Amino acid sequence: MKLILASGSPRRRELLSLYTRDFEVCASDFDEGSVQAASPAALAGALARGKCLAVSALRPGRLVVGSDTVVELDGEVFGKPKDAADARRMLRALSGRTHQVHTGVCVSDGVRTESFVDTCRVTFFPIPEEELERCIASGEPFDKAGAYAIQGQAALWLDRLEGDYYTIMGLPVSRTARLLDRFDLEKR
Repeated sequence: MKLILASGSPRRRELLSLYTRDFEVCASDFDEGSVQAASPAALAGALARGKCLAVSALRPGRLVVGSDTVVELDGEVFGKPKDAADARRMLRALSGRTHQVHTGVCVSDGVRTESFVDTCRVTFFPIPEEELERCIASGEPFDKAGAYAIQGQAALWLDRLEGDYYTIMGLPVSRTARLLDRFDLEKR
């Protein structure tokens, strides 16, 4: 059964390729703004499910993986920043604090659908204002939940993390691999 990644994220492509290189990418056109959830973790799960099932409906007989990541600070969801001011607001809020990163993963073969949400706690050192501004000027924050990439400039601010590093990058690889294995995907 051919595997499809329902995401255009280069990070997710890179991470899924640790499991198999035999997959195609079909970014979902799922309307994320239509999703309501009781918690930020539930939101990550609902968004992953929506993306997965939207692509699954277009590609019957295929195995689809959908994923979504949200950053949470004090119950507030930090999605992708709208502009530089929004990125600045998020990064200043995260500076010197502990926050949660929730990544939802959903797999469907069109008949059966299974999903999970993985959470990682991330603590940043205080972010020097000049580093924050340099990060924003680089453009790095604008397509990332919470306005940062842990594998990018945010590596300079990381004090500690509790959980799966790859959850922060957008695809908890080991748990995703185990879920895919339950669907009997033929690996190459």
